[in-house]
Parts: sequence; C-alpha cells; structure tokens
Amino acid sequence: MKKRYINKGAKKFIAYFQNFSNTYAPIERLKDIYYQVIEKDIVQISISTRPDCISDEILDLLEELKEKIDVSIEMGLQTANYHTLTKMNRGHTLAEYINATMKVKNRGFELVSHVILNFPNDNILDVIETAKILSVLGVDGVKIHSLYIVKNTILGKMFEEGKIKIGSLEDYVERTIRFLEYLSPKIVIHRLVADPPRKGTIFGNWGKPKIQIINLIERKLAEKETYQGKNFLSWYTPKTEKFKNIQNDLH
Repeated sequence: MKKRYINKGAKKFIAYFQNFSNTYAPIERLKDIYYQVIEKDIVQISISTRPDCISDEILDLLEELKEKIDVSIEMGLQTANYHTLTKMNRGHTLAEYINATMKVKNRGFELVSHVILNFPNDNILDVIETAKILSVLGVDGVKIHSLYIVKNTILGKMFEEGKIKIGSLEDYVERTIRFLEYLSPKIVIHRLVADPPRKGTIFGNWGKPKIQIINLIERKLAEKETYQGKNFLSWYTPKTEKFKNIQNDLH
C-alpha cells in the first residue's frame, strides 16, 4: 500500500495500528511489532486501543518508543452514558476511560478519542455530556462515528428481531451538530461519520455514501449559523486565573 502512495508523490507516512486493541499483547511482542515499522519515511506511529488495555507498563514502552518517533494514541469512549457502555458490552466503564485518558495525557501523548452519537439508548443530553467530558479531559482529537450493525452479532440479532431501532439520518445530523457546539474548539475533528465495511453490514449510514452525510452536516451547520465550540463557554466556566487565560484565548 505504501508503494501505491509513493507512486502518487507521498514522501512521509504514519504507521497506523488501527483495528482491534493494539496494546493487547505481551510487552516484548508489542515492542517487536512497534519497532519493526520505524523507518526514515515513517513520521508517526498511531496506536488504537481501549481504556482497559492501557497499563503503566505499556505506557512505559510507548514513552521509550516516543524517544525515537512521534507516538499518537487512539482510544474509544463511544458514550458518556455508562448504562449504554454496559448494554453494548464495551468491557469498560466511564471511570475507566477517564482514568486511562488521564494516564495517557499525563505522559504527554497525543490522544484521539472515538465516539458514537446514535446509540439506541442515548439521547441528546448524553451526546452533550460526552462532548463535555472530552473537553474537560483535554483530548487532542475526536473521531465521530455513526453506529453500524454487523450480522451474526448480538446487536445484529436484536436489530433483526426489532428489539432496537436506529434513529433517522436527520437525528444523527442534529446530534452531531449539538456535539460539536458543546465541544472545545481546540479539539481537532478527525471524522464526522463512520465508514462501515461493505461485507456483513446489515445497517450502516442509512444506505448513504459517507461523503453525502458529511456534506449534509456541513450544510446544516451553515444553515443554522453554528459551529464547533459555540456553546462551549456557556458551560465551561473556570474560576482560576490559569483557566481565565485559556478562556480568553478561545474568544
């Protein structure tokens, strides 16, 4: 794949450990894998994982790696609603996500979090609370996903039996806009909608191309004359002089 982009003129690359939990292995195995991708044209290693797969030992390894190459960590919160986290069998709680995030940020790593804005059990208040938590924790970026459902899974069976219903595309767009309005304007948006796999998906993106949904979100933002961070300062009211300076920077 790298050769394909070299042929298009690319000279620098990010090694992306994306699928599954890429810190879930013995330390020596992880070290071997990470160090294999360090080459002169690789400028960053991006490692996707879960809150329950981050330990001090792993962070020690990543700090060692960071001395040789830039390291970015991606980690899923998905929702601030801890009841939904349990129902979706996420395997971690809200508190565990917060704990892992604080550990990662205290080590000085860039952190990108993933969220899903249209869980069947979540409402608009859950969406707003998720934006607030990411903002307070100071994550560097966020990838916003729409929920998609794969066959031969528990969720897939529930969907096929009519036990869960997915909201409309219009509802997803509204949730995304509200999420952005309450999110810190300093957080980089890496993604606005999911990219479901073609094989095995029984529901994904309302049958629409990804770019069509992105365009719809951008158009609605313009129509509403709203933007990321519009409502951020309405709830983020720091009291100390340190945070007043941050507040002034945001104006």
